[in-house]
Amino acid sequence: MTWLKDCTGTDKPVIAMAHLLPLPGAPLYDADGGIQAIVDHVAKDIEALQAGGVDAVMFGNEGDRPYLLEASPESLSAMAAVVAAVKGALRVPFGVNYLWDPVATVALAVAAEAAFAREIFTGVYDSDMGLWQPSAAKAVRLRHDLGRDDLKLMFNVNAEFAAPLGDRSIEARAASAVFSSLADAVLVSGPMTGQAVDQTSLERVASAVPGTPVLANTGCNVDNIADILKVADGCVVGTHFKVDGDTWNAVDPDRVARFMEVVSKVRA
Repeated sequence: MTWLKDCTGTDKPVIAMAHLLPLPGAPLYDADGGIQAIVDHVAKDIEALQAGGVDAVMFGNEGDRPYLLEASPESLSAMAAVVAAVKGALRVPFGVNYLWDPVATVALAVAAEAAFAREIFTGVYDSDMGLWQPSAAKAVRLRHDLGRDDLKLMFNVNAEFAAPLGDRSIEARAASAVFSSLADAVLVSGPMTGQAVDQTSLERVASAVPGTPVLANTGCNVDNIADILKVADGCVVGTHFKVDGDTWNAVDPDRVARFMEVVSKVRA
């Protein structure tokens, strides 16, 4: 798993979500607070995450409910501005994820000089947002055209808030994403943000894509992370790090520290 360790400096890395408040154009956007309120909020979260010892950070526009399948110009540009305003405070590598647009995510990652990007790149889904048809080809070609073949793309192969059309197994979809769409890593999710991955699905995917990092993408917590990391090569954590384990709260540095203490024991 060379690239993942090279990027984060450790085995079994913990990638922490830096959730942005609603951006311009979203129904819950705070026009009075403006962009500065979003910057201030995520800057505090970043400091708490780094103080707790996470290995990398990923910016995501979780606040932009209802989610778009194609980025709006105002939200994408605002997200780029927010990342630019705070990335100087980062002491760890970072990535980005614009929900739920893989092409916009790659464009944002290039503009922000991110090390990695996460999205749903492959498949067709029946989702809360309607029929979901991402294009891995457009996203991967854009990465190449913009001269960022080094940008690592993390493919979430079982989308939250959605169910795949067709009857291919999750391990078949993962293997296909690596073979046909050049996935640099495969992520396995639970049914919604904050809900745990199915351990059996994680094991099946890991067996199907030897040589490609497999990460648990949702629902990791202090009680299950030791078991998850027996199989997964790392994890993405958002909700568990928040005050009271609520996705929409600020990061709780004590929760981060307790989680990372368990991870340190697993690594040892």
